[in-house]
Amino acid sequence: MLVDEKHLVTRLYDMVNVPTAVWINEKGRIVRPNEVAYVDNRYTGMHKLQAEEYLAAIRDWAENGDRSIYALSEKELKERLAPQNPDWARASAEFGLAEYLYKNNQGSASIKHYKEAQRLNPDNWNYKRQAWALSDAEKEYGTSFMKEVQKLDGKPYYPPRRLPEPKKKN
Repeated sequence: MLVDEKHLVTRLYDMVNVPTAVWINEKGRIVRPNEVAYVDNRYTGMHKLQAEEYLAAIRDWAENGDRSIYALSEKELKERLAPQNPDWARASAEFGLAEYLYKNNQGSASIKHYKEAQRLNPDNWNYKRQAWALSDAEKEYGTSFMKEVQKLDGKPYYPPRRLPEPKKKN
């Protein structure tokens, strides 16, 4: 588990929400890039994701290592780690500036930068949740986490997981 108070890992790996998992093997190689990861089904209604499917994949990888059907090949990994949208780098800079201002007692000045980060990367829920948690979201942003989730009208705010079908046991 990692608590990323400076949001460094989320920026480097384009993590857009929590909880997110990245699989890294003993050699320090990424085996699966960031994807939504839950240990139970408390949010199934919101995300339509079952925890057990993912937990079974992790168990398979722990048992089988690189031979696991869930461990991505170098080619598959490169395909999933597509180059960043240029606006995302600007969004990251805006978010960093907002964080700096907020931490230096300039909360009101930080809001326009949080808003710009959200505009440039609207799918990044880390930017939204952080900004909304540090202010009166209704007053400063005209919204809240639950209002934004409801606007999605059932569309998940995470990219869907792409796990291969487990092999059937005879």
